[in-house]
Amino acid sequence: MNRFFLPGLPSLFHLPSLALPLALPLALIACAEQGGDEAGVAESGESGESGESGESGEGETEGSVEQLVTWHQDIAPVMAEKCEGCHRDGGIAPFSLETYEFAAPWAELSLDAIDSGFMPPWGQDNTDECEPRHGFSDDPRLTADERAQLQAWIDDGKPEGDPASAAPVPPAAKLTLDDADLRLTAGELVLEPGKDQFWCYVIDPGFETNKFIDATQIVAGNESIVHHVLLYIDETGAAEAKADENGRYPCFGGPGLSQPTLVSAWAPGVPPGVMPKEVAMMIPAGAKLVMNVHYHPTGDTQTDPGTSVDLRYATDGPLYLGQLLLMGNFSGSLGGGMGLQPGPNDSTDSPEFRIPAGAVGHTETMIFRLPAGIPELKLWSAGTHMHYVGTDMLLGLQRAEPEAGTGIESECLLQTPRYDFNWQRGYQYDAPFKDLPTAKAGDYLYMRCTYDNSMGNKHVAAALAEQGLDAPVDVYLGEDTLDEMCLGVYGIAYSLLP
Repeated sequence: MNRFFLPGLPSLFHLPSLALPLALPLALIACAEQGGDEAGVAESGESGESGESGESGEGETEGSVEQLVTWHQDIAPVMAEKCEGCHRDGGIAPFSLETYEFAAPWAELSLDAIDSGFMPPWGQDNTDECEPRHGFSDDPRLTADERAQLQAWIDDGKPEGDPASAAPVPPAAKLTLDDADLRLTAGELVLEPGKDQFWCYVIDPGFETNKFIDATQIVAGNESIVHHVLLYIDETGAAEAKADENGRYPCFGGPGLSQPTLVSAWAPGVPPGVMPKEVAMMIPAGAKLVMNVHYHPTGDTQTDPGTSVDLRYATDGPLYLGQLLLMGNFSGSLGGGMGLQPGPNDSTDSPEFRIPAGAVGHTETMIFRLPAGIPELKLWSAGTHMHYVGTDMLLGLQRAEPEAGTGIESECLLQTPRYDFNWQRGYQYDAPFKDLPTAKAGDYLYMRCTYDNSMGNKHVAAALAEQGLDAPVDVYLGEDTLDEMCLGVYGIAYSLLP
């Protein structure tokens, strides 16, 4: 496992209070739209002497048996497990992969999308500078063997095989929270063809006492247009003041609140958000929920009759209180070497968050020291958030003292080298709770964001075109389409026991 060291880290400094900048939230998430060009070629295996082949294990010759890779025997189970959460009839993906007739014409393009990392939508990857100590749950990427099978199927001419001897197809991933205690539904929206839309719905759960929840799941009102959803808590009443007579207001990268608390993030094909069994989040009495919905129009007028969220109450008192901590978006120095760090294109002596027009590979770096007085934290998930200019983000942790039990002083928590605003999600560590990374007062959180503010970035070109512009402009910190962010999202939990 890589050891990760923060560049230019100053000596330890004391921050007087836990004044965490939780503003300007996240848009995690993912789903599936496949695309690409013709794929490369990989060899399929051979055995024996003659090299003659037959379907589904048939076609025996003297001294050899060769087996073709077929849809029913080999490929259908992989598509069901890894792709059909989105690529199914009625799903948000532009085509289905549920049957041989649907899947075969898309095979080469699908393989190209897989090889490029575009599909399945999973921005995290291990790199030379970032190798987290644990893997992540619900990773939809194909294994090397599964990818080789898909290549062999294409090379063999995409044979269908015998449906009578089809291999068992694994059950679809459980996408519903069947033991939910409460469903809350947002209002209706009619979506015309055109550009993507982002709306925030204000929902009153009616909680008269504090409620602890340990699982959530979004239920899209119209799966063909609901691209992703973020759910926040608002204790201030500010969201309600923004809402129109339909109980909603337009919003882009988040709810536009000063200190929102993120509860959940969802995309088509993503299973319910279930916290570690020891952990639960609290929704305070009287608080409102804000549902930030990203709509992706089709070529027709579509209606979302009301997207919902299912909540499950924690049945036992949790041992740990959980939350999603939004850390970053520093516009300048916090003093003592913390906050926004000097950057490669700063035009002043003080650090500034500015991505120059045309800059490629521009970085903004931020450091925050966890202040005295906070309890020990368990880190159970991580996520990254930028806008359209962002291409890569890395989250690191450097401890004031080595971690008890492991001796680890520095580590990389997450890197998303294929970051894409349209396919963000959270990444939950696949490890027992006791083995999760810990952070304490005096430890440093490190965030490095990389940007491409050129016309070679297709997302930048599209965002500029929407504004009637044909050349890049300087980009600053903010909430609008042509603004940027650098925000780490940390799933944290701390003990409720004295």
